[in-house]
Amino acid sequence: MQLDTPALSGDDYRVLQEIGQAHKAVREELRKRIIGQDEVVEQVLTAFFAGGHVLLLGVPGLAKTLLIRTLADILGLDFSRIQFTPDLMPSDITGSDVLVGEGEERKFQFIGGPIFANFVLADEINRTPPKTQSALLEAMEEYTVTVAGNQYRLPNPYFVMATQNPIEQEGTYSLPAAALDRFLFTVIVDYPTQADELDMLFRTTAGKDEPLNAVLDEAKVQRMLDVVRKVPMREETIKYAVALVRASRPEVSSNEQIKDMVQCGGSPRATQALILGAKSRAALAGRDEATPDDIRAIALPAMHHRVLTNFHAEADNITSRDLVRKLIQEVPRPSWDVPYTEKKTRANIFSKAMQWLFGNPKKAATGPQA
Repeated sequence: MQLDTPALSGDDYRVLQEIGQAHKAVREELRKRIIGQDEVVEQVLTAFFAGGHVLLLGVPGLAKTLLIRTLADILGLDFSRIQFTPDLMPSDITGSDVLVGEGEERKFQFIGGPIFANFVLADEINRTPPKTQSALLEAMEEYTVTVAGNQYRLPNPYFVMATQNPIEQEGTYSLPAAALDRFLFTVIVDYPTQADELDMLFRTTAGKDEPLNAVLDEAKVQRMLDVVRKVPMREETIKYAVALVRASRPEVSSNEQIKDMVQCGGSPRATQALILGAKSRAALAGRDEATPDDIRAIALPAMHHRVLTNFHAEADNITSRDLVRKLIQEVPRPSWDVPYTEKKTRANIFSKAMQWLFGNPKKAATGPQA
């Protein structure tokens, strides 16, 4: 069976090159504000250009808000921040109909809420009731808002980055599995290294910040997002992504640990996340094909929040991240997808064979002279 994939035109190849160049420029601009956290930045950029949303998990003070605000400025897009609290109502984020005008000309007019922006930061999303959470999650999935029977389109591109604080869980409302599944990636934000923390302190406690330069604009970003979805992927690579997700399902997995410790494995949406994330990663590198290496690179943030463990895993202190790492190691790769270590071994064998057949040219060239 052959899968039909959109062919890249000459203009698409030009845009792919621009994406690779823009990626480098965006990273350079981000370094003016964000110190370290290279893996977090890369995963957020990959999710954005894949057209998905991100959930960041980390304690306060790790520059989660600064990251998305800075990224919006660099990409030339609108930014909005919503602080989720227990008393927040759905209309507080979606907007509502407001009575305007005077006399007989008075009428209701829709005033959009903070959700109407290209970049939306949902700060501490687990601190608001499910009713308000669902209003945001509907917007993330449908890219529309419905108020009083009228439907309103959200800006395009549209990117939501939500944050969760892993401490102080009293009075919070954990996101259900169906809500977590709406996020393309779930990214763990850890403390910076000692060197990065020192650098950050010197920059933020003395002098002014360097000015940021806008690298892109809304039209260019939209064109790039369209081309990312066209990045080719071999049928074997797609089958590899499917096998990786299916191996996380206890009903069909051959891994005994998965059968014993997983309550629910990844859905087809997890496979979509792997494929779109791999295409985005390839495009950011300026490549015209997504490979199994790209699948493995984004498998952890794309899958670990979609693999739900049971009490057996909790008793053995095994997390979903541990299980996904195990699957990355065990799921068979395509026949042509040779690990780097094996490639290196093959290269060494070939080099030794050439030396055995033809001798060592370097030794002959530097040997004793008559």
